[in-house]
Amino acid sequence: MTESSYDVVVIGAGPVGQTAADRCRAAGLSVAVVERELVGGECSYWACVPSKALLRPVLALADVRRLDGARDAVTGAIDPKGVFARRDRYVTDWDDSGQAASVAATGAEVIRGHGRLDGPRQVTVTSPTGEAIRLAARHAVVISVGSGASIPEIPGLDEVRPWTNRQATDSSRVPRRLAIVGGGGVAVEMATAWQGLGAEVTLLARSRLLATMEPFVGEAVERGLRESGVEVRVGVDVRRLSRDADSGAVAVELGGGDVVEVDEVMFATGRRPLTDDMGLDTVGLVPGTWLDTDDTLTVAGVDGGWLYAAGDANHRALLTHQGKYQARVAAAVIAARASSKPVDTGAWSRFTATADTRAVPQVFFTDPEVGSVGVTEQQARDAGYPVSVVDVEIGDVVMGAKLYADGYRGRARMVVDDRGGIPLGVTMVGPGVGEMLHSATVAVAGQVPIERLWHVVPCFPTVSEVWLRLLEAYRDRIS
Repeated sequence: MTESSYDVVVIGAGPVGQTAADRCRAAGLSVAVVERELVGGECSYWACVPSKALLRPVLALADVRRLDGARDAVTGAIDPKGVFARRDRYVTDWDDSGQAASVAATGAEVIRGHGRLDGPRQVTVTSPTGEAIRLAARHAVVISVGSGASIPEIPGLDEVRPWTNRQATDSSRVPRRLAIVGGGGVAVEMATAWQGLGAEVTLLARSRLLATMEPFVGEAVERGLRESGVEVRVGVDVRRLSRDADSGAVAVELGGGDVVEVDEVMFATGRRPLTDDMGLDTVGLVPGTWLDTDDTLTVAGVDGGWLYAAGDANHRALLTHQGKYQARVAAAVIAARASSKPVDTGAWSRFTATADTRAVPQVFFTDPEVGSVGVTEQQARDAGYPVSVVDVEIGDVVMGAKLYADGYRGRARMVVDDRGGIPLGVTMVGPGVGEMLHSATVAVAGQVPIERLWHVVPCFPTVSEVWLRLLEAYRDRIS
């Protein structure tokens, strides 16, 4: 068995693991990065990047069709082959050599194979050839293995071989009929993409769409999906699946006996931790569970403060950008502890070494687009905040929106803590709102009071003028 020692061992070379490795190397620490699949991870090859590559042509066409004088220039149907070729370009044909070279260029060593904990500060890697490699971590091990698709146990799964996000983003064949089970972000984005690519899509959801967001968001997205041709069925359960041996058609049996016949079925029903085969039991943890961490991303229940979890593995926010943020925090903590310095958790320290969960932004690239940060009205009230809630119909009052799209339909909501006039949450739905979300994130994360936001002047005529309308609505509400 080959044995090597490093200051830090990172298990998982997706965007989160790469960020942790890069920041630890910048602090002068030696780093090994272990990856069992592709360097770049789920995000680069089967999630964020390919899904948005599929969605952008569909949404671009939708935008053009909202403009008098431009829609007539759009003739014919979308070209799936061209869309797939563009997707393949951005996932580099699933060749990770470029990303592996980028990680190596930081001075970190890329080790390919399946990494497992093997006691305190020990990682054993089984290489693709079966060789065992033992890595000792002098200061830290960072787990950044992401998550996998969670599919409920339903009779017929093995027979049908359903799609998950992976098949939905790497397929280069458009099924004539596609059923998507789920009502969250992955489900509505893939319904948008595949309907736009020419499939007949049926969306099957147990509850309202995007149920964790403000209610008007799911209503707007459902309306947009229906208008695009998606059949949306809410309040249904999938009970059984089967595939016809001759035709290949899939029968999706719902509660009550209804049957939806399609060519493929995709499940977008949540995520599961990829920690079942990582040796967690060798350090006193339960395999197959999400890892509980404190705000320094140190894993709870492990003596010595050497084990960290960043990204999906800790179940704080299953979003690439939040995982990379956590990786930066974890690296700052590791570097401080490695040099025997106190971990600086002050709110105004140069590199704050605690993960703030106040302002988690997320965007769903549907038609209309969705962006939110912070809390919803219900979450704020449940937490005991005295709040005012203001809503603006974007297309009615913002000239920039009218110019962006004829008949622009969209809505924005701001939830404000009345005790200090501090925005707690902002939610927007409408074409192009994703590009406005960072300003909302700055306001929420920075706890910028309304009285100060009055001096943040949006350019005319942009959709960002919705901020001025929100501030006016709040002023009118409290005056």
